[in-house]
Amino acid sequence: MRRFAVVLFVTVAVIACSRHSPPVGRWAGNYESNEVMVDARLEILPNGRVRVSAPDMFDIGSVSEDDRAAMHVRLASDLAEGWDQVSPRPMDFDGRVFRKPGGVAPQIEWNPNTHEMRLVFYFGTMRSIHIPMHAVNDFRSDPWAN
Repeated sequence: MRRFAVVLFVTVAVIACSRHSPPVGRWAGNYESNEVMVDARLEILPNGRVRVSAPDMFDIGSVSEDDRAAMHVRLASDLAEGWDQVSPRPMDFDGRVFRKPGGVAPQIEWNPNTHEMRLVFYFGTMRSIHIPMHAVNDFRSDPWAN
């Protein structure tokens, strides 16, 4: 009985300390308000490294629909043109939250039950925004299209 208890304890400890495997795949998302516009891509590689790019525009204000559409095109173009230069970087992953190695602030949030991914976007001293990301097979040239 004692031996069983020791084996059970060791098994539970190993499972509890085991490294969580991050979800592998690609996600895309965007966010828009009068203050900020963000277009984001995220790729998590099988080795756990993360590629992320999120070009943005600030102080959008009240602009015409034509100007807003032009901003969408500019962000999408910047994202597509710069994606090849985005290097994969290591992240700490606890099963739900990605952080920079040794960091505290969440960078990406993952819900393994609902498979929802959110990119945490920090800009200056303003509050952070959590950008909902959706899984994609390939990145589109116009992520703003419905």
